[in-house]
Amino acid sequence: MFRDFQNEVKEWTLEAFGEAITADKVERNYRFLEESLELVQALGCTKDEAHQLVEYVFGRDAGEPVQEVGGTMLTLAALCNANAIGMTPAAELELNRVWGKIEQIRARQAAKPKHSPLPQ
Repeated sequence: MFRDFQNEVKEWTLEAFGEAITADKVERNYRFLEESLELVQALGCTKDEAHQLVEYVFGRDAGEPVQEVGGTMLTLAALCNANAIGMTPAAELELNRVWGKIEQIRARQAAKPKHSPLPQ
């Protein structure tokens, strides 16, 4: 599932944003952080708790990316389990939803400030 889904997401990002934004590592970091914060906010995490975790994480040495991806996937699955959310159906539902909104997403992307973590 994951390899196919990852490839499907790449197809979508190429269609929605083109090669440059699809491959922009800084932009991808910003959007991943934004979405992960939105998820934990939706599940009850407070701004203060998030700030505490930012200080904790950035007070340590950076990890190894492949291991951190593995840890992220494991932790996301555990979070979904604890909240009775089907991770795979949620991912597929969202991908199907955004395929239908490419023009709106392109317009939002064009209006974003360049090289900023903030989407507006």
